Amino acid sequence: MGIKLRPHHLLCTQGYSGKGYSEEFVEHMNEVVSMLRREEPTLIDLTFSTDTLCGACPNMKAVDNCETNEKVKRYDRKVVEYFQLEEKEYVYQELVKQIREQITPEMLEDICDGCSWYPISACRKKILCNYLQGLDKAE
Repeated sequence: MGIKLRPHHLLCTQGYSGKGYSEEFVEHMNEVVSMLRREEPTLIDLTFSTDTLCGACPNMKAVDNCETNEKVKRYDRKVVEYFQLEEKEYVYQELVKQIREQITPEMLEDICDGCSWYPISACRKKILCNYLQGLDKAE
């Protein structure tokens, strides 16, 4: 079975730095993220519902239902709107590259507003790397 990712997890998998909700979640996240961060192309199914990462999350109550469902759906909706994503198969590395080329600090702040991991993860550094490099070149 392939990796299913919900839209906002395209960002989470980039900014992930080894922290999580539980030991089981961190182990699972480490596995999935290591597969996605390989150089060779990795096919993913973008889903607008529960995904591979949700399976080990202690906040998941049922399929497409999480303790913070409204917030999670808002993150997904914003990622879809900003990057014109569809529920279909993508090459993870190409999609991440596209997002990194388009994202701005304001977009990231808007998408991740209310995320408890955002302030303590490597999201800004890893996701905004292209944006920040562009600033360095402009100076």
